[in-house]
Amino acid sequence: MAETLTQEQIDAMLNSVLSGEKIELDTKDDKNEVKEYDFRTPKKFTKEQIKILERIFESYARHLSSYITGLLRLYCKVSLASIEEQKYFEFSNALPDYTIMGIIDIGIKDEDIEESSAVLQLSNSLTFTMIDRMLGGRGSYQDADRDFTEIEINVMRNIIKRFTSHLQDAWDGYVDTNPKLLNIETNSRVISASDADETMIIVAMEVTINESKSVVSFCMSALTMDQIMKKFSAKFSSGRRVSAATKEAERKETILKTLGETELTVTAVLADTNLELKDVLGLQVGDIIPLDKPITANATMKIGETYWFDGKLGTFNNKKAFKIDNILKN
Repeated sequence: MAETLTQEQIDAMLNSVLSGEKIELDTKDDKNEVKEYDFRTPKKFTKEQIKILERIFESYARHLSSYITGLLRLYCKVSLASIEEQKYFEFSNALPDYTIMGIIDIGIKDEDIEESSAVLQLSNSLTFTMIDRMLGGRGSYQDADRDFTEIEINVMRNIIKRFTSHLQDAWDGYVDTNPKLLNIETNSRVISASDADETMIIVAMEVTINESKSVVSFCMSALTMDQIMKKFSAKFSSGRRVSAATKEAERKETILKTLGETELTVTAVLADTNLELKDVLGLQVGDIIPLDKPITANATMKIGETYWFDGKLGTFNNKKAFKIDNILKN
């Protein structure tokens, strides 16, 4: 099939003819680059699972935005940057020598989940900005290649505790959690939260304060995360199977409960008769009104404006009563 030349290629050909020069036309289409797939470390999470994690940590980012803004009294925006699967040594090697790392326990009480520990890491730019602001400064950041002092660690300990507690709000609706801060580490080279070759799920969140950008990272074993997601996925799938029947039963129960609390007027009718107005005006105590019914005939019961039953009038426990004999079909 012949290729179509672009206008630029046609103009170039005309100019080359007029000038006597030769020009080579590149008519090859750009091809998409092929992404290599590592079969030794296949991806453990499907696109659907990644989307669920995105919703969870987008919610977490919103909670952090509100908390940091109120804490520092500076405008702060936290947004989800990426969710990736990496080996633990890749995550660890990318960290500076000294950085604030909170070792946390998500607190999922389930026999099928052996442990639920994770690492919450704050970049040094964010850490020193928060420390400076909390100690009365303007929230400026100065790069320092040193370990943290005890005062700085204690300041950050309370902040990371709040970071940890907000994880419960983010996971709410998916799985019951009770996250707790276990320890604070500052030397990334001595901490060993997992085996070096173990696959981890790394969530990076970008923090913007005073137009400066920092990163908060959440690191957890991919195996543990997969167990957690399978647990609430199974709960959701079983919930979807019974949701329709459950909602219908709840709807019927609500209707019956509402109807059961409705007040209706019940009237026992001996008989109907017609009287002239002058007769009604002349009625006195002791007058007798003859009815077109024998004394042995049943009276009728009217609920609202509809006749429902017939039966006998009488007494029960020294109170007037109506004994139903038949249900009237309207």
